[in-house]
Amino acid sequence: MPLYSNAERVIRENLAAASQGIKPRTVVIGELTAAQLKSWNTIRAKNNLPPVDGTVFFRGTHIYQSRIVRDGYSVEDVVLQIKSAFSADSMIRWTPKMSALQSRVQRNDGYGNLVRDEIALECTNQFPRSELFSVIPKGDSIKPPRP
Repeated sequence: MPLYSNAERVIRENLAAASQGIKPRTVVIGELTAAQLKSWNTIRAKNNLPPVDGTVFFRGTHIYQSRIVRDGYSVEDVVLQIKSAFSADSMIRWTPKMSALQSRVQRNDGYGNLVRDEIALECTNQFPRSELFSVIPKGDSIKPPRP
């Protein structure tokens, strides 16, 4: 499995830190599979970009602001989104604006949507490692209810 065994715990810890206004620490949470890494580096080479390694780290500040504060998702929702997208079966999706790891299967998000979870991978700040910068539940037209 690409996510390390402690990944869920450290993701929750970083999101909790962000909720308290504390800068989350940088933590390594997993690695891309050999096939995912090969696919991504093939795409990068075609676009005259240097290869990355398969290590993925996490901070969580952006995810906290975008998914929890703005969209109303819970920490547990975000953990499920990340687990779904960071699967050994997920595929690399590339656009000129971003690189992502996208689930191949739709997931019932519990809010009335079938979503295809995707994580945006940012690879300039700590090259050649990649940051799990954002998680996007593609197809979430119904957001969580606001209290």
